[in-house]
Amino acid sequence: MIRRTLACMLTLGLVACATQPKSPPSSPQASSTPRQPAAKAHGPAEAAPEATAATAPPVDLTPVPFEVARARFIADTAKRYGLKPEQISSVLDQAQVRQPIIAAMSRPAERVKPWNEYRPMFISKARIDGGRAFLAQHRAELDRVQQRTGVPAEVIVAIIGVETSYGKNAGSHRVLDALYTLAFYYPRSGDPAKLEREVRRELFFRDELAKLFELGREENLDITTLKGSYAGAMGMGQFMPSSYLDYAVDGNGDGRRDLFTSYDDVFSSIANYFVKKGGWVRGGQVAVPATLAPGREEFNPTEWMPTWSLADLAQRGYQPSAAVQPGATATPITLEGSAGKQYWLGFQNYYAITRYNLSKMYAMAVFQLSQAIAGQELPPA
Repeated sequence: MIRRTLACMLTLGLVACATQPKSPPSSPQASSTPRQPAAKAHGPAEAAPEATAATAPPVDLTPVPFEVARARFIADTAKRYGLKPEQISSVLDQAQVRQPIIAAMSRPAERVKPWNEYRPMFISKARIDGGRAFLAQHRAELDRVQQRTGVPAEVIVAIIGVETSYGKNAGSHRVLDALYTLAFYYPRSGDPAKLEREVRRELFFRDELAKLFELGREENLDITTLKGSYAGAMGMGQFMPSSYLDYAVDGNGDGRRDLFTSYDDVFSSIANYFVKKGGWVRGGQVAVPATLAPGREEFNPTEWMPTWSLADLAQRGYQPSAAVQPGATATPITLEGSAGKQYWLGFQNYYAITRYNLSKMYAMAVFQLSQAIAGQELPPA
């Protein structure tokens, strides 16, 4: 989901960072060190803290003791959601700091893989076959969602395939522990140039922890039992608590929004996210291959909003290699393929996929996996 603005996460009015003890309180270790996914497929909203200083409100970088930060969190969350402070405190008493999560967040960023190395991580024969079987198994529910929302069934299935291998790997970390760890013990590099980003990320996870309490209240969930990723994303579609609250829907009319076991709710919620957050266009294209005229300079926008007309792009040397719907606007995409650079034009529905995870390669992987699941032949990576 994203990069998101930070206004929502700063409404708690918390002092920005808690003083980091030299060694966080000891706690039982997770069963295994969290896998740091190369593609960071955490689902909607996890990337929110990447907003730039120019677009985000300033934060107070003054350290405060952990006990003070915790007390303020309890008071602010209780006031914000009408919860009893003692209930919040009791749940936090059960939270455990997970060293493997701190270690995972502390790892240096991996080399950005080119497209020809990135795509095979998500598009393989096993994943395509699994997607086709999953689509066949849930065809009736998916068709209903597609008819209602306009989001194709194969795109919904591709998201679930990329995020959780069709629900088989939705995460084994207790969500409460993950968010508590990152909300109060987000690792510090010691680099002053990175401090503001680290504080913003800690604030983001602190806000997600607060919203986990609200999610428990709204959906009558025992939040001490929920399992998810090491970043706190949950369910088959890997929704963070904020996205669960804002975009999850009751797809089967049972009065609950269950993103863990209800396929109707999962499918409807992913589609709702695309429509409400991404502006999905019913019947619209996602992307088409393109060519760049020899000698023309690549145009690589930092955002992927499809704001350029085909005439604008033609002036820059871009031509679609497939039919394009009349009046479409697009954004150019450059990928490093095995045989050289690949050029694509991405439309509004491509942009919608980037709202799920702000990565042009993630969006292309989801799109091409959806094509393969639907039986289309894919171009070489």
